[in-house]
Amino acid sequence: MKKISILLLLFITSCSFEAPTEFSEKAMNESLINLQKESISFKEVIRQNQGKKVLINVWASWCADCIKGLPELKKIQKTHPSVVFLNISVDENPLAWKKGIQRFQILGEHYNLPKGMKNGDFVDFLNLRWIPRYIVVDEKGSISLFKATKITDDRILAALN
Repeated sequence: MKKISILLLLFITSCSFEAPTEFSEKAMNESLINLQKESISFKEVIRQNQGKKVLINVWASWCADCIKGLPELKKIQKTHPSVVFLNISVDENPLAWKKGIQRFQILGEHYNLPKGMKNGDFVDFLNLRWIPRYIVVDEKGSISLFKATKITDDRILAALN
């Protein structure tokens, strides 16, 4: 029993639970689709927003928890007007994605991951198993908050302030 306890302790302490501070090169090269149906790399989107804080909202039009969090997201948008709100949808249906933006009046920049939430280098990097997912990127392009699944998570406001 003592040996098992020691092995278990070694296993737990050897696992890294540290959140990344930089996106992987593969994630950065993932192709997103904008509202004009143009392809753009995630790297280019981050580069375009260099010098600004960015709140990434990974969502889908069919996601009840994503929709439930939108009123709080809108409050944060009002209190943090200098922050870029980058909405990345994992909808596989482009029409559903665009209708969701209009129906729920989601503000900010909009992109789609056409491979959905189960395929692709970006979702692999995030280890995306649940949405919504919120990530905060600082002015230098580094990740200051890697994983929040509720918009009410206090770490989001702390990272934005």
